[in-house]
Amino acid sequence: MRIRSFIWAALFAALTAVGGWIKIPVPYVPFTLQIAAVYLAGCLLGPRVGALSQMLYVLIGLAGAPVFAEGGGLGYIWKPTFGYLLGFIAGAYTCGSLVHRFQWTRAQDIWKANAVALLVVYAFGCAWLYIAMKWIAETPLSIGQTLWFGFLLPMPGDLVLCVVCSVIAARVWPRIQPIIMARGMGG
Repeated sequence: MRIRSFIWAALFAALTAVGGWIKIPVPYVPFTLQIAAVYLAGCLLGPRVGALSQMLYVLIGLAGAPVFAEGGGLGYIWKPTFGYLLGFIAGAYTCGSLVHRFQWTRAQDIWKANAVALLVVYAFGCAWLYIAMKWIAETPLSIGQTLWFGFLLPMPGDLVLCVVCSVIAARVWPRIQPIIMARGMGG
């Protein structure tokens, strides 16, 4: 990987951190703009560099930088929401793989990739939430409660971002595709 790939990955890692601090107050579960960086990293940077951007974000937080919602440090692994952060890595890779493999450039197609990425993020997040609540916090949630609190309540805001980011990526992709492909970041 070239140095420019790492620069792009670092930029999107920073966008993920900033997006986590921007909270949209809606009833029941406020949502952040964090997942927008996941969608855009996968769509625009490709699977490897997109996933690298999210991995950098997670590693920076685990190293102690207070970039997560509740700070940072290795102890964050034990938080019930840590699985969503792992899902960011897999989600960016999944989204990037779909967009780049099928050369999706229309917002409708990119939306499909973003929706799959969203499901990947929530699959990691809900699995970790269930495990953490049962064996770490020792206040187990049923599978139904896990899906309610970890998936159904927070998902509407992320679905809105899914649509918005699909439109943004469709407009930006044609302009940056030649740059990314010329520099070997497209895969």
